[in-house]
Amino acid sequence: MPAAHLRILDTDASVDTEALRDVAPWKSITEIDLRDLGPALRLWSRRKTMEAARARLAAGEERHPSITFLGSGDYHHLAALLIGRLREPVSVLHIDNHPDWVRLAPRWHCGSWINRLLELPVVKRVVTVGPCSEDLTHPARKGGNLAALDNGKLALFPWQHAPSRVRRRIADGPGHHWSNGYLQWRNLAERQLADACDAVVAALPGEAVWITLDKDVLPEREALTNWDQGRMPLHAVVEMIGAVGARKCVVGADVCGEYSPPAHRNIFKRIESRMDQPRHASVDPARVQHNRQVNRTLAAALFAACNRSVLS
Repeated sequence: MPAAHLRILDTDASVDTEALRDVAPWKSITEIDLRDLGPALRLWSRRKTMEAARARLAAGEERHPSITFLGSGDYHHLAALLIGRLREPVSVLHIDNHPDWVRLAPRWHCGSWINRLLELPVVKRVVTVGPCSEDLTHPARKGGNLAALDNGKLALFPWQHAPSRVRRRIADGPGHHWSNGYLQWRNLAERQLADACDAVVAALPGEAVWITLDKDVLPEREALTNWDQGRMPLHAVVEMIGAVGARKCVVGADVCGEYSPPAHRNIFKRIESRMDQPRHASVDPARVQHNRQVNRTLAAALFAACNRSVLS
């Protein structure tokens, strides 16, 4: 029997719901209108706005497992609201080009939201997969949450990254070991894909897993997003999702990383966007259309993972 619901959080009108309807035999399809809150939620948000978004989610019927599309990667922090509704212990598989672990950003920020997950009692561990970004270059200087890496609550597997200079010894973890002042990463791109999947699955404690995915983990030739992009290919992401679904119980998932032209009213958000995000002078509509096909591929893979989890 079909085992997942489809949910769209309409933050910026970037998700094509119609393109996802026939991907799988969904139990239900729900759209939650957040467009009035979208500008205030984008990039970072004040607590009052996050509470308003939380109330919109609470007003809808809770259905598990659900696969939720959030819009641009500027809204990835909304995933913390979804995961925060869970009542049973869960591990989180975070597939992203960025670790989203900055401690110096606003509390509700798309670059710091993993820290909100680490505060949740139900989250056993976050396993971040795929970063190639400069966030891992001198991560202490950039406010990375190395304490979570040190205590084992966070595991991190870059797709491909050079060793990272750190100021102090960090305990070894599933995705790295410390040597002579550097974190030596166990890069997934340097392994056979099946072995890479095995290592990630082994790092997820317990049975229940939530998958949260930002499409900026993909190379730009495969998807167009608002952020600098990584090098983990789509077929590797799909295989990783399948491996988790085959051996764990996937209780839900979310996807972000649509291309959504920035139009910030807040001056500080405009400045941050110009500093941190690549500029696209013009965007070929065919590339946006291709994003829809990528969404279909991801939705089908996530639905299959949920279905395997229920049937196994």
